[in-house]
Amino acid sequence: MVFVLASDGARAGHEIPFYPSFYPQEITLTVVAPAAAPRLLGKNALHAYVGPLDSATPAHTAWIESLRSVVLLTFNPRSPAWADSGQRCAAAARLLPALGPSRGDYTFQPYPVTPYHEDFLHHGDLVEAAKTKAREAPRGVVALRVRATGRLAELLGGSGSRPAAGEWDAALEEVELRDLAAKEATQLDGWMGPPWGKAGWFQAHLVYARGVSDAGRRSAIEEAFARLQRGGFASAAERINLERRLVSLLTRGCERVAVGYRVKREAINDDYSEGVENIGWDAQTGLGSAVFLRTVKLKDFPWNGWLRVGVPSRPAAAWNPIAGFGDDAGRLVWAALGDAALLPAPYGGGWVPNRVRALPPSESAGSGVEVPRDALVPDPATGLLRPPASAASAQQKVTYRVMLSKFHDGTKMTVADIVYPFAFAYRWSARDPEIDRATAVLREWLAAVRVVKVDAEIKDFGELQVVYEVPQVEIYLKHAAEAGVAQAIAPPWGVVPWQLIALMDEAVTRRLAAFSESEARRRGAPWLDLARDAGVKKTLASLLDDLERRAFIPEALRGLVTVEQARLRWAALRRFYHARGHFLVSSGPYQLVKWSADSVVLGVFRDLSYPNAVGSFDGYALPLRAWVTSAERRGERLELQADAEVVSKFARSYKIVREPYRLEPTGEQSRDTLVARYAVVGAGGEVLAAGSSEERDGGRLIVDLKGTLAPGAYRVLVALALNGNLVNPEVKVIPFRVAE
Repeated sequence: MVFVLASDGARAGHEIPFYPSFYPQEITLTVVAPAAAPRLLGKNALHAYVGPLDSATPAHTAWIESLRSVVLLTFNPRSPAWADSGQRCAAAARLLPALGPSRGDYTFQPYPVTPYHEDFLHHGDLVEAAKTKAREAPRGVVALRVRATGRLAELLGGSGSRPAAGEWDAALEEVELRDLAAKEATQLDGWMGPPWGKAGWFQAHLVYARGVSDAGRRSAIEEAFARLQRGGFASAAERINLERRLVSLLTRGCERVAVGYRVKREAINDDYSEGVENIGWDAQTGLGSAVFLRTVKLKDFPWNGWLRVGVPSRPAAAWNPIAGFGDDAGRLVWAALGDAALLPAPYGGGWVPNRVRALPPSESAGSGVEVPRDALVPDPATGLLRPPASAASAQQKVTYRVMLSKFHDGTKMTVADIVYPFAFAYRWSARDPEIDRATAVLREWLAAVRVVKVDAEIKDFGELQVVYEVPQVEIYLKHAAEAGVAQAIAPPWGVVPWQLIALMDEAVTRRLAAFSESEARRRGAPWLDLARDAGVKKTLASLLDDLERRAFIPEALRGLVTVEQARLRWAALRRFYHARGHFLVSSGPYQLVKWSADSVVLGVFRDLSYPNAVGSFDGYALPLRAWVTSAERRGERLELQADAEVVSKFARSYKIVREPYRLEPTGEQSRDTLVARYAVVGAGGEVLAAGSSEERDGGRLIVDLKGTLAPGAYRVLVALALNGNLVNPEVKVIPFRVAE
């Protein structure tokens, strides 16, 4: 099966100084079995392979590593012999040392949070304690019948455990990260929540909570988890302690025991002439991420070109922007077709502005703000957007600037397109379990939305001027969160036009289709596919005729859309369908052009209204690392020196080298952003202070702890982030004492 992303009239070169969208004008996604991929990479028939290639080493290939899975030991919950937590923990302690040697793509780490999680630093001392405990555990024959298959069975080695054919005491299991992502990621019309989806504590809850057998501990786990999701903490230190407590509670009973993790090795073609460069990827999804499509360029055709990418399986999920695109191939297609409000930070746990920009807060989180009377509050049952019935307040306000553009059908985005998804989320949360799950955080937090104004921004390129409409929108939240999290909870955005959502709504309301796979099975209706299901498209086309004739406006948009605007929108959707043969209209950087049973063609959208230009995400290509080489105590502050990686380029080749990092003196422009992230742990294991520092003095990076700690002995955990890269950091543990 072949998937092609092709240009629809794209222009080559630099005829204008502003070149919208991203490098490739054509991307071909081809379904290739892993066994066949090395040969195609070696022949330059592929530029990249999105999926693990475990042992093959094709010619002129470079490797991208990301977190693939976590490995754990699960005791048989039905076996009375392992009902006692003490027995489980003792048996696991005896087995773990035998699983200890790291090998190949497997790393032994008996703690749930891995170096590919942004919060790894906050658990650094606990990770080392778990490793030490495993190394020092008594050794001997482990009388366990362990169920394991494939490569996991090889880990048992000489442990003495007996592989189980029938009855079993424990199972060695692997939980794929993509399965967790498929379970929790929100693809609802451009929202990519939950905001903490890449955090180690959050994923640990997904993996371990369902196995906890003790009712009291289950209650404590859910209480801690709810507090973390609702901002129930007063400081970063309190939040980190809550995260550490949650992970401890999840693993305390040894129902499921952390063993280690595996990485995914994906191949990119590094040929001198026919390869690709400027590669960005995600620490947890690898090349199957939006940042890859937004950075990659061909060496032979750096400004356009035809990119060929292999994927291991053909798409199975329906293509709809509400509850579709849920498999590996579909997610990659939607990463090109769609355009989320924010993108997950590829090498950390934060968020990267894409189509919305959160402005600096004007008041501190948790101070309380009044909801203006001209704001819109979604009705919990119907989703109708109405002014507040009485005086209302919120805990936090986030103000956004929203970058509008044209849709693929030629119509201009408006305020109606960015507020209608809120109404839809409430309207359908009680009708479809998948939508309910996907919008749970939004509905828990959102108090109101207010469109403040619509600005006009002009970009002047000499003979060319481009005018953008930029709404300023305020989102009011019921709870308070740190700024980096708050901006990702309910950003005002919609990838597809409001009339397409209304058309889908009408089809599902009439039970002619279903948004999600689970509801499609329950109803016995087709899973809504806007492109590949001829029957669904015929149904949608018949509904479209009626809606256009009535110039239909959803109740939630009355007052935001005029009859004339609605008439123009429905006519544009009809023309688009008759011209393209599908309904997948979006505002993304690529558009669906044609497809068959074995291929799909997406064309680059080089419309001047598109706000992100070639090179917008270049800062995320080739992530580099840094290390603390020395830490000197001066009073109540630490002065750090570092080594860092740099890219050494020669023509079309490059190599990454490590060298001493020179911090520019204060007042001078630094070549990169180097940040020291730290957490201070007290004698009792509590985190007492945490933060980050870019402060410099005399070419050194400063962590100033003055006035934050009482007299006593502490350990300061420090990791360096170079240009935001938090992947696989070296955690330096520095003893620190504050005198009486």
